[in-house]
Amino acid sequence: MTSPQVTEAPEEGYERGLGSRQVQMIAIGGAIGVGLFLGAGANIAKAGPSLIVMYALAGLIIFFIMRALGELLLYRPVSGSFAEYSREFLGPFFGFFTGWTYWLMWVVTGMAELTAAAIYVHYWFPAIPQWVTALVFLVVLFVANLISVKVFGEIEFWFSMVKVTALIGMIVIGLGVLTFGFSAAGGTATVSNLWEFDGFFPKGVGSSLMTLQGVMFAYLAVELVGVTAGESEDPEKTLPKAINTLPWRIALFYVGALTVILCVVKWTEFAPGVSPFVKAFAVIGIPAGAGIVNFVVLTAALSSCNSGMYSTGRMLRTLADNGEAPRFFSRLSTSKTPALGITVSVAFMGIGVVLNYIVPEKAFGYVTSVATAAGIWTWLMILISHVLYRRGVESGRLRASSFPAPGGSKCSYVAIAFLLFVTGLIAYDADSRVCLYVMAAWAAALAIGWAVLKNRNPQVADPREQQLEKVG
Repeated sequence: MTSPQVTEAPEEGYERGLGSRQVQMIAIGGAIGVGLFLGAGANIAKAGPSLIVMYALAGLIIFFIMRALGELLLYRPVSGSFAEYSREFLGPFFGFFTGWTYWLMWVVTGMAELTAAAIYVHYWFPAIPQWVTALVFLVVLFVANLISVKVFGEIEFWFSMVKVTALIGMIVIGLGVLTFGFSAAGGTATVSNLWEFDGFFPKGVGSSLMTLQGVMFAYLAVELVGVTAGESEDPEKTLPKAINTLPWRIALFYVGALTVILCVVKWTEFAPGVSPFVKAFAVIGIPAGAGIVNFVVLTAALSSCNSGMYSTGRMLRTLADNGEAPRFFSRLSTSKTPALGITVSVAFMGIGVVLNYIVPEKAFGYVTSVATAAGIWTWLMILISHVLYRRGVESGRLRASSFPAPGGSKCSYVAIAFLLFVTGLIAYDADSRVCLYVMAAWAAALAIGWAVLKNRNPQVADPREQQLEKVG
């Protein structure tokens, strides 16, 4: 049975083992990553205090994207999420392209995060070879993902809890320094640090805008909550709640934390390659501050890798169900997890551990820029699918969702324009431009793959009819 507003989620064979508590923390954790804990240092050096505005602006666009996704999820909650919506509203090729591109995004992210996690452990135990640590993390998270979705959800819950606690602690301590003037930073901590050193935009508006590509990388994975739709206990309640709390999460954890840090420590003291949180703890004089932040960043890296294993397995299964990947990826294990898809994805992540052993450090920058480009494509597909879905609702062809996006498709158009602008910034920047070349090669490879697939199985290119009644 279906209500007039909500299309019932199809049974995909997964265990609906993610409760509200876990979905909420997955959503929170997706908005807090290594991009904030480490990447913000380089961006502060480029933009000064104006970085706060860039995070707020990008956060608003991310909210538009997530509300668009939320409307689609409550129209038809499926584990394939945006790949399925691309297939439905733009055609089979776009579903194929989006599914494989999202898989690529998480595989390359997993490669980087595993090696990064090994480097963080090396901080405490320099005698242990980095490849050993990376391999241990790979195996542990792999086994956890195979056991059940509940284990994945519980691990992600506690990873997110560590990140949230660290950020709240930093904000509270920073406010204490500003209010009561205690610690070594008490004499220089002041709100006027936001504008006293060459103004709020010390290097110009153009330089601030160029940080948007790095800022958008920090927000990658917020869409992961959409992949959990097929395994949430009650998606009609948990998903809207998770999405609606996004604004305060961004306001508190990004805008709030950065504002406090830049009030406590003047922006000229930050440098690329150094976490702003490590710097702030050092200036305040907190014992073992660097070690605390190192643990938090390690948690963020492992959280990202854990999410990557989860989402790649589900996306491969969606592709297999549509005849766009080998059929064996559609099988579920006895614990109702896509074990084969997870295994193959983890194998590719493992190759990344070996590759990062011999590739120069600059490879990490390339990997993150490729992940950002793949993420922008995913977000664009969500927004365009939403615009087309709204047209279907307005014409009476499709059911209305119980969670409509504010402003209808207007906010989606704004977000599309913004993402295209960021893509232009990436093309303008010589260092990050390489990711567009990689994506062009990836697109060519997928186009060839699609041509071969159509030749072998012409039915794969036929638009699939959704089991929906017309309204009106």
